[in-house]
Amino acid sequence: MNSTCYIEEAEKNLLHTYNRYGILLEYGKGVYLFDTEGKKYLDFAAGIGVCALGYGNEEYNDALKEQVDKLLHTSNLYYNVPAIRAAELVKQASGMDRVFFTNSGAEAVEGAIKAAKKYAYTRDQHAGHEVIAMHGSFHGRTLGALSVTGNEGYQKPFGPLLPGVRFAEFNRLESVKEQITEHTCAIIMETIQGEGGIYPAEKEFIEGIARLCREKDILLILDEIQCGMGRSGEMFAWQNYDVKPDIMTTAKALGCGVPVGAFLMTERVAEKSLAPGDHGTTYGGNPFAGAAVAKTLELMKRDRMTEHVKEVSNYLWERLEELKERHACVAAHRGMGLMQGLQLDGQPAGEVSKKALAHGLILITAGCNVLRFLPPLIIEKEHVDEMTDILNRILSEEGRS
Repeated sequence: MNSTCYIEEAEKNLLHTYNRYGILLEYGKGVYLFDTEGKKYLDFAAGIGVCALGYGNEEYNDALKEQVDKLLHTSNLYYNVPAIRAAELVKQASGMDRVFFTNSGAEAVEGAIKAAKKYAYTRDQHAGHEVIAMHGSFHGRTLGALSVTGNEGYQKPFGPLLPGVRFAEFNRLESVKEQITEHTCAIIMETIQGEGGIYPAEKEFIEGIARLCREKDILLILDEIQCGMGRSGEMFAWQNYDVKPDIMTTAKALGCGVPVGAFLMTERVAEKSLAPGDHGTTYGGNPFAGAAVAKTLELMKRDRMTEHVKEVSNYLWERLEELKERHACVAAHRGMGLMQGLQLDGQPAGEVSKKALAHGLILITAGCNVLRFLPPLIIEKEHVDEMTDILNRILSEEGRS
């Protein structure tokens, strides 16, 4: 079948929950993807921040092939070596103390919320605790994760959601203070808001939140699902600040394509939260996922990925600043590391994204008016130049239309 036939089959058989672009991708190499017609695309989306190592990394692929021939799954009734190794490496990278592997980022958020509520229950010997989340946030589409997602458009059809969630304004400390009650057990936030428009936490804000949490024995949950795993220039974005979460979530680039997530916590929280029988998963941390996590972290450490990100992200910042100065339709530029965004004024970002695809460039959006730049972490300056040249042509055409 040709690509049109495959796409027609997909539309007949798959639940229509995605508005997919009309291309059929077949394979990848480095920072490029190729469709079934042989067209080449420069990838500045990385599978929504997943494919940090790019495509076709032989060492990563060989590790997965080797594990396939050994053992795919055992359940969590038994130990397995890859998961043990993965837990050790993610602890080293994060400085956290305990790890629970999940299958996705949304599951990691669900587990983090449960852990915070159990901690408060153990401390207070009663339930009914509340969580503070942020307007503009995105934590996932399961009911618990959706309950702490600060976007009414995502939430409205699915109520009633988890009770006891209060929302504050991101980067406004007083707003958070106004939401704290005697029932507050946790504050959850993305260190860098992704879907909400690429907003990094301001230093005074996140450090003020951390102080509040210490003073009131409230747990700080930092969502690093999109902004973690080296993307900010540190292994986890909170390491750019003078903070440390009580609980953190990670996923996406944690497995670089293999579906895996995790939530991590300090020993203090672990001692008073989830106990045997409180939480579980059939697939989480199985040998195959463990092999993917372990190899990803080994390669990132060996190749000094965070140092590379700092260097190339500075160059990306400079080139995007040039676009902002050159084109009146670019209203703002913000972000951190290789997680940056251009806010457009007067034209939908989705239309620019579609035109980029026709020019062989994969870009995604955040909200309705932000172009989001989430390339594989292995990009070089030449790829930044290639991307900005294409985007400059598109924005110039838009300006003349």
